[in-house]
Amino acid sequence: MKSRFLKSIVATSKTQSQPMPWTRGKRREAMIKRQSDRPMRKSA
Repeated sequence: MKSRFLKSIVATSKTQSQPMPWTRGKRREAMIKRQSDRPMRKSA
C-alpha cells in the first residue's frame, strides 16, 4: 500500500508543472520595481 502511494505521488509530481516562487522572473522583478518606484504613503 505504501509503495503504491509513493509511486502515485512521484508520477503526479512529474506530470504537474507548478512554477516555483524563485522562477517567476521578469514579471515579478517588474512588479517589485513598480512598487519601489512609488513613494511610501505615510498614514496614521
